[in-house]
Amino acid sequence: MKIKYLLLSVFMLALWSCETDIVNPDEVYPDPYLEIDSGDADFSTYVAMGEGITAGMTDNSLFMAGQMNSYPNIMAGVMSMAGGGEFTQPYTNDNVGGMLVAGNEVWGERLFFNGAGPAGVSGNITNEATSTMPGPYNNMAFPFVNGIHMVAPGYGSLAGLAVGAANPWFVRAASSDGATVLGDAAGQMPTFVTVMPGNDFAAYAGFGASGLSGTMLDLTSPQGMLVGVGATLQTLGAMVPSGVVTTLPDPTNTPQWNTVPWNSIPLDQATADLLNAQLGDPYNGALFVAALFGIITPEEAALRTVTAVAGQNGVIIDDESLTLIDLSALGGPVLPNIRQANANDKIGITALALLGNPVDPTNPALGVWGVSAPLPDQFTLMANEISYIQSELATANAAISASVPNGWALFDLGGLYNELVTTGIFEDDFNMTGDLVFGGFFGLDGYHPTSRGSALIAKKMMEAIDATWGSNLSDVGLDVGDYPTNYPDGI
Repeated sequence: MKIKYLLLSVFMLALWSCETDIVNPDEVYPDPYLEIDSGDADFSTYVAMGEGITAGMTDNSLFMAGQMNSYPNIMAGVMSMAGGGEFTQPYTNDNVGGMLVAGNEVWGERLFFNGAGPAGVSGNITNEATSTMPGPYNNMAFPFVNGIHMVAPGYGSLAGLAVGAANPWFVRAASSDGATVLGDAAGQMPTFVTVMPGNDFAAYAGFGASGLSGTMLDLTSPQGMLVGVGATLQTLGAMVPSGVVTTLPDPTNTPQWNTVPWNSIPLDQATADLLNAQLGDPYNGALFVAALFGIITPEEAALRTVTAVAGQNGVIIDDESLTLIDLSALGGPVLPNIRQANANDKIGITALALLGNPVDPTNPALGVWGVSAPLPDQFTLMANEISYIQSELATANAAISASVPNGWALFDLGGLYNELVTTGIFEDDFNMTGDLVFGGFFGLDGYHPTSRGSALIAKKMMEAIDATWGSNLSDVGLDVGDYPTNYPDGI
């Protein structure tokens, strides 16, 4: 059974109205009679640190066009008019994106809209981590860098890749095997820096509250996020007179987790009846027995009850928090920890690749994802997980705000994301919102900004820089409409 989603038709309508130009930020020029001044800041050596947002990642991968329009590169183009020097980035080979390690794919190609939904672009991945191009670079931001990774020795080593202790994008760009991201950044003796403190929350949420390593979100242990962030800010704060630290966005409020409805399963009456007969009735009957014998509470039995109806139905999901029900002593089954999603749950955008499709096209008995086979836990966020992420994020952002070095500025990137998804931001005749594709800010992965979104970040950050150091970077008149919201296949 193939489930079709009406929301994808919205993607198509929106996408065709978006520009696809590639913008070189160095082509932004002020009025010839306008002098751009650095104020009390020194932009001669600008270095940026961070993760994918800072690197220019968009549409679920890092590729050359996105890097050209990273917010640090956009700002550096303007800073060059006020004494800023060269701004180098570890450019990928092309606009396919993705990453290989010894010929094996470790991250896929970028996404584009193919008329039905997000899909991988054509072309072969050519970025190879072992084909190093040693830095350091002015943009010392790499996809998936967590807070502790910024200070981790060997994070850029080939040996570290073999044991999962290194980042292939940093391996490709590190100055040496023993380099740290912080060391390569500080070694350039920057006069101005921007720091986005890591990918911890995005990774943890993006994999259904399990993170890449399967561990809980860690803030303050010796390997915790804030340990790495604190060391980074302490080191840079002691040597760099001016800089900007950002807060972190809430990934649970982004289109990554708010595009696919919890009740994404449309059924007609006949299919609903069949599903109730094949799955619901036997499962619900066993739940009744479990509640009768006190194995679960009546409330849990009600939560786990599966009932299909004609119309929209909650996605069948795995829920690891449910009680293990073993009725073998009563001659019954061991029940799976499944239930239907409800309005308190969120389904990740990556689930679109599974929902409504057979688990195995060659074996129909295995069922259909989200309908008769549960959607795996990594594709869902539940109310308790969302609450945990938001609570820890508030703690982290408070700690980051309290750690801003003397003389530096705090830029509320988390607040910018919240404004986008709640009220939207009207900028340069564009109303940018939290909608996927149609909103203009978020790329097809639902978390990283489009190039237009990166331009908005750059513009707002330059306004904060002007307010802090008396510069006039904003007077250049950066227009976010000059930057694309999508990149087609084949560019």
